[in-house]
Formats: sequence, C-alpha cells, structure tokens
Amino acid sequence: MIDFTSLPRRNKAYAGANGSKISVLYNGELYMLKFPTPPTKTDGISYTNSCISEYIGCKIFESVGIPVQQVMLGTYKTEQGKTKTVVACKDFAVNGLVLQDFASLKNQVIDSERNGYGTELSDILDTFEYQTAIDSEELTKRFWDMFIVDALIGNWDRHNGNWGFLYNSQTDEMELAPVYDCGSSLFPQATSEFMKDVTTNKGVLHDRVYNRPTSSIAQNGKRINYFDFISSHQNYDCDEALKRICQKLDMEKIANIIDETPGVSDEYKQFAKTILSARKELILDFSLKQLQRAEALNVCNDELDELLEDTSSRGR
Repeated sequence: MIDFTSLPRRNKAYAGANGSKISVLYNGELYMLKFPTPPTKTDGISYTNSCISEYIGCKIFESVGIPVQQVMLGTYKTEQGKTKTVVACKDFAVNGLVLQDFASLKNQVIDSERNGYGTELSDILDTFEYQTAIDSEELTKRFWDMFIVDALIGNWDRHNGNWGFLYNSQTDEMELAPVYDCGSSLFPQATSEFMKDVTTNKGVLHDRVYNRPTSSIAQNGKRINYFDFISSHQNYDCDEALKRICQKLDMEKIANIIDETPGVSDEYKQFAKTILSARKELILDFSLKQLQRAEALNVCNDELDELLEDTSSRGR
C-alpha cells in the first residue's frame, strides 16, 4: 500500500462525525485522508475496518457505473508512532465547486414539515418533486440507485448529510456529486469471531441479510428494512433501480475487487464475498424475480383482456 505519511498537508478541513480526516496533496492533486473510526463496542477491537469498507464500497459503486469518489488504500504513521490503514479520497470539490449535502437542498423547500436532516422517506421524495435546483428525474434515479447498492453492501448510514451536489458559485449551477462516504458498509466493526460465524453459520448469515443492517432512511418513523422494502415492490422508482443495478452487477468483478484489495486478510476477503453474495441472492435477485413474474403476469392479463374485448366486439 502507498505510504501517505510524508505527503504535503493542506489546511482544508472536512466535516463529518466518522473518524479523523486531513487534507494532503498526492501527485499534485488534493485528497482527503480518512482514518479508521474508533469502535462503538468494546468486544476486543481497537479500531474499525471503516477505511476498507469505504474503499470496497466505492469500488462496487464504480463497478455498476455510478459516479463515485476515487479512492486508494494506504498507510499513515501518526505522531505517536502508530501506523494506520487509511483511505485516500480524491477531493472533487475543487476549482470553485462547493459540496452541498442533500439536507441543504431539502432546507430550500419552505413548506417541508421536517428539517433537512429528517430522513422520513415521504418527505425526501416530496423534496425531489418540489425543489428546483436540479432535474427531479435525475435526482430520483440517483437516490434509488444508491439505495439498491447500499442494500447490497449493507450501508446503514446513508443519511441526508452524506450525499449531495456540487455547486458552482460562478454559474449558480448544481450537479450531482459523486457518491461518497461508504465507510458504514460491510460491517466495519466485524471481529474475527463474527466473520467466522457469518461464513460458517447460515442462521447468523441470514440474520445479517434479512434483519440487519437497516437503512438510515425511515418510513413512518421506523428505519427501513432493506429486504422488506425492496421485495414489497411498493415504489416504482425503486423497482426500476433494482432492474438497472441488477443488470450491471457482476459478482465475479466484485470478487476480484475484494481479492485485489491490499492489506486485508484472507479471512476478511472470504467474509466480504460471502456476505455480498448472500445479500445479492436473497435480497436483490429474489426481489427481481418476483418483479419479473409480476410484470409477466400483467402482460398476460393485458393480452387476455385485449383478446376478450376483441372477441366481444366481433360478436356484436
């Protein structure tokens, strides 16, 4: 992995609650170095795999053609002499572009009943319709494409503050920013024992597919269960995103991404491939087959209705 320790530092600061971040120059371009977040549980780990999760999650987004931040894994030696695995994220808010999160756009909708960081699904979808800064269809497509990929990688923290837009202050134009902040996916606090349980115990594996993690987006005040929501086919745009993403998903390519990730153990690689394959099969593939059967049945019913109507008209 690349040693980022001696890179020139810059004073640009980055917000966000997940881990320390510094700004550096690499090959003349600005990068944000993200450090592993401290664990929230005390079960024998002193750091999380959030940098690995960030890297693999972004690479999976890239594999299906969704614009995403460019990432590299490397190491950084702290002033205390500790060498840490870090992820370098190329800064896309340069040349006068300003990153604005979705919450800030949501705040522009004066009649919204909730503030920008409220994650109730119905309020988010209303924002897509009522905001005027960016094409609503483009915004809707990006949201649901992210939702499907986040379901695959088990991202439990895609809130209104970690996706958004690039604002050009010179032209007053906005465009969708690349996807960023995927560190809360692929179970970043997984211990060796947990990874072993997932790869050897079907009950544990299924629990981590069907029940946990949930989305940070809420419906009627409750965080959305990825399997329940996607398989219910209650949202047309979600169904369309399911078809788009499944068509582009290549699990062999994703397995290669994991195998080629530097600095991770064979145990982690097996764990990551196991959980991703299971989530694809049991959430995405299952839901897609349901949808395809329903659409085929509707076509048959429509054809039958046309036949009956034609027969009836001839009889008259």
